[in-house]
Amino acid sequence: MNGRHSGRPTLEEVAVRAGVGRGTVSRVINGSPRVSDRAKAAVEAAIAELGYVPNRAARALAGNRTDAIALVIPEPETRLFAEPYFSDIIRGIGAELADTDMQLLLTLIRTPKERARFGQYLAAHRVDGVLLVSVHEDDPLPDLLEQLDMPAVLNGRRSDLESVSYVDADNVGGARAAVAHLFARGRRAVATITGPPDMYVARCRLDGYRQAVESSSGGSSNSELVARGDFTEEGGRRAMRELLARRPDIDAVFAASDLMAAGARQVLRESGRLVPTDVALVGFEDSAIARHMDPALTSVRQPTEEMGRTMARVLLEEIAERDSVRRHVVLATELIQRDSV
Repeated sequence: MNGRHSGRPTLEEVAVRAGVGRGTVSRVINGSPRVSDRAKAAVEAAIAELGYVPNRAARALAGNRTDAIALVIPEPETRLFAEPYFSDIIRGIGAELADTDMQLLLTLIRTPKERARFGQYLAAHRVDGVLLVSVHEDDPLPDLLEQLDMPAVLNGRRSDLESVSYVDADNVGGARAAVAHLFARGRRAVATITGPPDMYVARCRLDGYRQAVESSSGGSSNSELVARGDFTEEGGRRAMRELLARRPDIDAVFAASDLMAAGARQVLRESGRLVPTDVALVGFEDSAIARHMDPALTSVRQPTEEMGRTMARVLLEEIAERDSVRRHVVLATELIQRDSV
């Protein structure tokens, strides 16, 4: 190549100039993270030198691509805007996709009709992949994605046998550490407010609670100290009232989300109980809510924004590679100690 061009530079010419294979150039253009920094730099330099501009229309037709990703949240908009968890996930996804050509389409699914309509949208291959947040056990969407051979990544999973790619946090370990901390600080009647039982994340956090109770007290957990919530503030209030009615001697509560902990704190205050003097309180997520509560909430930090970034990164890999390998990623959690214990 002598640096002179007649016509539009091709993908093959970029590959020759960069000293890499055609597939590597394609992965760089498509935003796949499965490229070394050295190869990426070489490809980007070759693109700049040759003035290569991807023919997006031709690429879409040839590869059956839309350059769009659907972010699906099967929850009402009241939860989407009320819970910091969702905004942190979206922020991470958006940051990871910022340097790619992918468009992010936010889709809320609240009714069976909306789910059926979105299924038709997927069947028409209007997007290249799907990110699914807030996974419920009976949600048929992950199975549909598999049937359509649609690249997809779940935020969380439906069970420990999940077949779709997912990015999750160590929910069992995080909950276990939180409850063990309460026992280590001398608390004895340690209760928990769980999430909905049809969500694997809620069952995992309950498992972590039970493991810590059995390890710290030498006996099995007491059902009187377990109240069901739904990851909302109102759910936390309702569950806290149930716990106080059953066991007025409670001296600690592990809530499976910061939002439920905020609701529980309000009921404790209304009942005349001081946090942490009378009842210690721990949440999960370490959201902005935890830091702004009074007293500031001890909470299990899960890297929510990093989970969003990782979900997007894994999905880009699946779209670029189109292989059958499923990625299962579990990120570490950390107990952040504040004044509520």
